[in-house]
Amino acid sequence: MKKSRFTETQIVSILKQADAGVPIKDICRQAGISTPTYYQWKSKYGGTEASDLKRVKELEAENSKLKRMYAELALDNAAMKDLIAKNCRAGAAARSRAIPDRGACTAGAPVRPRSAWCDTLLGRHRFRTSVGKAVDESESE
Repeated sequence: MKKSRFTETQIVSILKQADAGVPIKDICRQAGISTPTYYQWKSKYGGTEASDLKRVKELEAENSKLKRMYAELALDNAAMKDLIAKNCRAGAAARSRAIPDRGACTAGAPVRPRSAWCDTLLGRHRFRTSVGKAVDESESE
């Protein structure tokens, strides 16, 4: 994009001259700009002060900084979610290999009990009796 020959402060001062009553053709001739350029500036900068322009620039800089920060945090968050999901899938696959289903065991092989954590995942609730033996709720009824 082509850079303007005039700063925003200079543009505002040119527009102020027109507000003071100087004819637009004279202002355009003195500044070396065309009449359409003057009206473009008026539509963009009309009614603003130099101090307002400075504040707008500061806010735009702060806004762009915050957008960059948000983008970085969003990428970090997505990466963490992917990593957690990957670890959960890997852990579930490892647990399913380590603890076979009771119905899938061979006849002579010993059956290892599932942990309470696996039962919670499967929707079963276990509790301990006074003797210390773990019992399923469905068996106690």
